Parts: sequence; C-alpha cells; structure tokens
Amino acid sequence: MQRVRRLTDFLPAIFFVAGFVWDALTIGHNVVASDLWIFAGYLLCAAIILYLIGRPIPIENSEGRLVSVFKRHYSPRLPYFLLQFLFGSLFSALFILYFKSSSHWLSWLMSLALAILLVANEFLEDKYKRFTLSWSMFGLCAMLLFNFALPFLLGSIHAVWFYLSTLLGASLAFWLYKKTPNHLGSIKPVAGIAALLMAAYAADMIPPVPLVKRDVVVAFELDKANGQYRLSQQASPWWVFWRKTSNDLDMVAGQRVYCFSSIFAPPGLEAKLFHRWQHYNKKQGWVTQSRIGFELSGGRYEGFRGYTYKNNLAAGDWRVSVETENEKTITVHKFSVHHVDTAPPRVVLLY
Repeated sequence: MQRVRRLTDFLPAIFFVAGFVWDALTIGHNVVASDLWIFAGYLLCAAIILYLIGRPIPIENSEGRLVSVFKRHYSPRLPYFLLQFLFGSLFSALFILYFKSSSHWLSWLMSLALAILLVANEFLEDKYKRFTLSWSMFGLCAMLLFNFALPFLLGSIHAVWFYLSTLLGASLAFWLYKKTPNHLGSIKPVAGIAALLMAAYAADMIPPVPLVKRDVVVAFELDKANGQYRLSQQASPWWVFWRKTSNDLDMVAGQRVYCFSSIFAPPGLEAKLFHRWQHYNKKQGWVTQSRIGFELSGGRYEGFRGYTYKNNLAAGDWRVSVETENEKTITVHKFSVHHVDTAPPRVVLLY
C-alpha cells in the first residue's frame, strides 16, 4: 500500500512528461487542421468549466451558502484539476507549435515564455481558485490559438490578421466573463496580455505563424531536375564528421553564391517571402546589401522552395534573413566568406 502511495506522488510528473512527448510526436512537423480542432475542443471545455464554476444553483448547503454545480455533485478539487489539465495540454501544444516556427533569438524568447508557463502550470492547481489567474490563462490560450487559426483559415499571414486574432481571443474571454453570473475574479489582466502580445509581434518576437522553417543553406551552384534541386555546397573538413557541409565558404573571384530556403505553409496560403542579404561591418554592424523577393505557395509537406543569389561577395561575415512581406523574420542563416585562388572540395546534395 505504501508503494502505491509513493507511485501516486509521481503520477503528475509522469503524466506531464508522457503528455508532452505525445504532443511532440502527434502534432508533427506541420500545422494541420485536425490539430487546431483538437485545441479548440480543449479551449471549449475550459470555457464550460469556468462558466459552471461561477454559475450558482438555487440549492443551499448546510452552511446556508449557494453552491456551484461542481461543488454539489463532485469533489471541490475536480474543476481546478480539469482546468490545470486543459491549460497544460494547450500550453504543451502551443509551445511545440511556436518552437517549430521559431528560428531566431527573439522568437525563442516567446517559446521560452511558453515553456515556463508549461512547467509552472504543474504547480498551479490550487491557484486556479483565484479566478483572475484562470481568466488570464484562458485569455492567453485563446489569443495564441486564434493567432494560428485565423491565418491558417484565411490563407494569409498579413499583420492585420495577427492583431485581429489577438482581439478576437481577448473578446472571447471578456464575453465569457460577462456571461458568467458571479463574475468571480478580474478579467482586466487579459487586456494587458493582449497589449503585450501585440507589442511583442511589432518587435518581431513572435514568429509569423503558421509558417515553419524546413531548410536554409548556401551553395555555389544550383540546378533543378525531376522536381529536385541539386546544390553544390562547401564540403566540411574531414574532422567535422557529423555534417557534410560547412557555412565557411571559400570563394574564387567572380563566384556566385545562392541562398536556398524551404518554408512550410498550410494548403491555400500564398505570400511573398524575401531574402535579406546582410554583410557585417565593424563600424555599422549588419548592413543590408539587397532584399530580394519570391512568391510562396503553401501545401507542400517538405516546404515551399525558393532561392536568391548574389555575385562577388565581400570577405567576412554574412547572413540571410528569410522574411515576410511585412518584415517579420522566419529564420536567419549565417555564413562566412573567404577569398581563395583555388576552388575547395564540394559536395552535391538534393533538396
């Protein structure tokens, strides 16, 4: 019996790890409609529980106070445990989705914040009795989910849809709060969370979801045959046995350099992407040399492939940022250029 009790002490941690691993495996590499429907179901269940907790029924208990539906028919802890489970499931899924869409340090901060909330949620069951926290969590989940769903459904990643989806998520939380008879807790923090999300998006901290980076590489030669791209890339030194290619490019005079990127987008989504080529200058920092655009069409599982190129790159550090039309960063690829007299060994890979 004592062993059973010890095992039950570890059940929350076991469920947490198992749930996270399950989400990581089942959500997959891309955003699909079935995932969003499941997450919407979690959000709906959380909304129903919040409503029922604050909805009194005309029956008095032995102390003469009104009791809720949950408190009369079930354990008083049940609704808070369910909220913890639902919010944990949403944070786990959202963390995975945002992490897969994050490819530069500013967007990683957003993923880190979701990871902290995911872990902290495991210790918040009793805290959900403070309804202000429950409404804040519900509003945040609604806004982040709508940030994915609206561009997915409309087939557009224009900035207006992010701001509109944030307002829709916050409005859902406010509407539900007003429909809950007792108005337990405060709904005001949801407005602050919405303002923070909009500011973070303006600062390029939130990746342009639902786009997901597949590959970004630099190459000396590029040609397409039978639906595949053949890229001639810099071979890694023999001692770098864990990878075939290197981002330290040895270039001869007049050499052309290609930047090849593969970005996943849901079916029906069309947008224009840009490669921003930048060279590092000790006095000025990263200086933009060119910003070249190409059209993106969603639906290909391995990602939509596009490329740009430049000739006669100066020696030093370079980077190419893959951006949306409204200058939101999808990913950043860094490499260096060294001028040599003889072309170094190369490796040809298919993409």
